[in-house]
Amino acid sequence: MQRELLANPVFAMAAEQFDQVADFLALPDDLRERCKWPKRLISVAVPVKLDDGSTKVFYGHRVQHHLTRGPVKGGLRYHPAVDLGEVAALAMWMNWKCALMDLPYGGGKGGIACDPRAMSLGELERLTRRFTMEILPFIGPEIDVMAPDMGTNEQTMAWITDTYASHTGYLVPSIVTGKPLGMQGSAGRAQATGHGVAFLASNALHKLGLSLTITTAIVQGFGNVGSHTAATLSSYGVKITGISDATGGLWNPGGIDVAALRTYVAQHGTIKDFPGADAIDADALLCMPCDILAPAALDRVITAENAGKLQCRVLAEGANGPTTPDADRILQQRGDIFVIPDILCNAGGVTVSYFEWVQNFQRFQWNEREVITKLETMMQRAFDKVTSYAERNKISQRMAAQSIAIKTVADAKALRGLFP
Repeated sequence: MQRELLANPVFAMAAEQFDQVADFLALPDDLRERCKWPKRLISVAVPVKLDDGSTKVFYGHRVQHHLTRGPVKGGLRYHPAVDLGEVAALAMWMNWKCALMDLPYGGGKGGIACDPRAMSLGELERLTRRFTMEILPFIGPEIDVMAPDMGTNEQTMAWITDTYASHTGYLVPSIVTGKPLGMQGSAGRAQATGHGVAFLASNALHKLGLSLTITTAIVQGFGNVGSHTAATLSSYGVKITGISDATGGLWNPGGIDVAALRTYVAQHGTIKDFPGADAIDADALLCMPCDILAPAALDRVITAENAGKLQCRVLAEGANGPTTPDADRILQQRGDIFVIPDILCNAGGVTVSYFEWVQNFQRFQWNEREVITKLETMMQRAFDKVTSYAERNKISQRMAAQSIAIKTVADAKALRGLFP
């Protein structure tokens, strides 16, 4: 029954990746089954009174992949296409990400099938508070700690925090991360994922012997991750020649002014018609020449159809699951693109979320410089660990990252044993 509930192309992709790594590691069948399938699949009906007086029932999901190494950690997304299988895949990837970064967490993910852009602030607040109440028995600072994701933000986390506090009778800031600074959020959290993508991309360029000041980058997606990736790369001296969002792409071989584009998007809500670059098809943009290609929005955008046409030196995966297994095989055969796999490349967000969680327990705040310095130290250590493992075992970067992560989880399960 569980496997039928998880029928989804994104989960199928995550499961295929797991099976390949399990074969490589020669995991025993009992550990293999326990590591692959999520511990809890939680689906709830979320009735909400809309502004027009009608009531609509939304469906929300929360998947807790494993609690073997600690409470589960993962985002909450609001999007029309959310379903249980997609959420389970993202929880699995988050499980590996936390293990790779040596964070004391398992992987979790949540989502509500809705269109947040078509809802008022009041409707979103009522949706968030009701969802929180529906899953209250399954969340807590030592059970499940949520964070913002696609379609949610720090305000969403503030509502969850307040709803949880209404139940406990006192403020529990460690119930979520990605909160506003005024509610004991962490400095550096907003830019953490994008900064980490840019930081590791610069590491890859250095490993390839390329200078940052003579390199170019294309960023697919200009939300939180993509915009901060572009801004950080630009601050390093990298020329941003292409950027896209859901409305299309921008191309300027002379370089796009990222600060001006962010101002434009804040005013217009889209990159469309930005005067500082030419319009280009978003799919075509992926195959334009550049040194760094950073898919930072959607899953499965690098496919068997376009993998052979990529003209980048570094593929920095800011999104979760942007490269399909078929595309991966093509990239491995090519051998000319340095891939920074998603569970490493976009781990900056959950790493700084961990810092926020720790600060909340200590009732102590670090400044932004301290947070970013700690983030870069941890990401550098993980990058070196993955590249060394890949070179030593003559395998791809993705296989190396996932092998380290899955073995970490499997070893913890083996140590804890199986309760009868």
